[in-house]
Amino acid sequence: MAKYVFGVDIGGTTVKIGLFTAEGTMVDKWEITTRTDEGGKYILGDIAASIEDKLAEKQIDKSEVKGIGMGVPGPVKADGTVLRCVNLGWGIFNAADELSKIIGLPVKVGNDANMAALGEMWQGGGKGFSNIVMVTLGTGVGGGIVLDGKIVKGTHGAAGEIGHMSVVYDETATCNCGKKGCLEQVASATGIVKEAKKFLAADDTPSTLRNIDGFTAKDVFDEAKKGDDISLKTVNRLGEYLGIALGHIACVIDPDVFIIGGGVSKAGDFLIDTIEKYYVEKTYHQCRKTPIKLATLGNSAGIYGAAKLVISE
Repeated sequence: MAKYVFGVDIGGTTVKIGLFTAEGTMVDKWEITTRTDEGGKYILGDIAASIEDKLAEKQIDKSEVKGIGMGVPGPVKADGTVLRCVNLGWGIFNAADELSKIIGLPVKVGNDANMAALGEMWQGGGKGFSNIVMVTLGTGVGGGIVLDGKIVKGTHGAAGEIGHMSVVYDETATCNCGKKGCLEQVASATGIVKEAKKFLAADDTPSTLRNIDGFTAKDVFDEAKKGDDISLKTVNRLGEYLGIALGHIACVIDPDVFIIGGGVSKAGDFLIDTIEKYYVEKTYHQCRKTPIKLATLGNSAGIYGAAKLVISE
C-alpha cells in the first residue's frame, strides 16, 4: 500500500514541494526556483529531479508513492490539461501526462487557488467543513470553491475566479483581464493602494499616508488601525466591495464558511470585522450568519491541497 504523496505548488518565482504521508501528515517541505525562460520548458523536469532527489534522501521507493498533486497558476481541465499559464510561459498542454512520463508516477493537476481552498478545507481555516469558498487577497484576487469536499472547476476551468466579478460599476480603468470594475481592481494589494491615492487626491484631508513614500496596502491597514481618516475610508471601501462580492456568492453557493487568505489577510481580525459589517448589510437574510474566517496555512495551503487531490483519489 502507498505510504506517501507529494504536493506541488508552482508559482512564478518558486515551486513549493511537500512530502506527505498518505494520512496527510507533512514529512518535509522545500522550494526550488521556477525557471520560466524558454517558455517554461524546464519547470516539470526540475520538479521531477527535485522529487527524485528527495526520494533518494528519504530512502523511499517509488512503489511507496501514491502520486503527485500539482497546482498551477491558470485554468486546468479535468484531464490535467492546462489552458495557458501566462506567468510560466506555458501554452495549452497536458501537464499531468507530461510530468507523469518524466517521473513515472501518477499525477493530478489543478488550479493553484483551488488547491489552496482544498488545503484550507482539509487542514486549515476550513477544517471540519465540506462546503467552503476561499478568497485570496494578494497582488491579485483569486478564489476557490469546494462543495461536498470536491473542487468546483466549471466548464471552462474558471469557477472561483472571484477577483473578476464586476462590483464597481462606475470604474473607468481597465482590469488586467480586459474588463472594467473587477473586484481585483479594488480588493487586491495594488487596488487598495490605488483607492487610497484616489481619496488622497480628492481633497486636502490630513493623512499620515501623505508622509509615507511609496506606501503599501499594509501601511494603509496599519494607519487605519491608528485611526487615520483616509486609511479608514479606504479599508471601509474594501470591506464594502468584499461584502457585496461575498453576498453575491452566498446567494448562489450558500457555503458553510468563507475563508480569507493571501498577503492582505495578514491585517487579521481588523479586516474580517470590516468585511462582516458590510456582508451582513449586503446579503440575503438566510446567509447572513455564514462565518468569515482567516486562512491558517499561509504559503503552504497549495501543497496541502495538491496532496489532498491525490489522497482523495
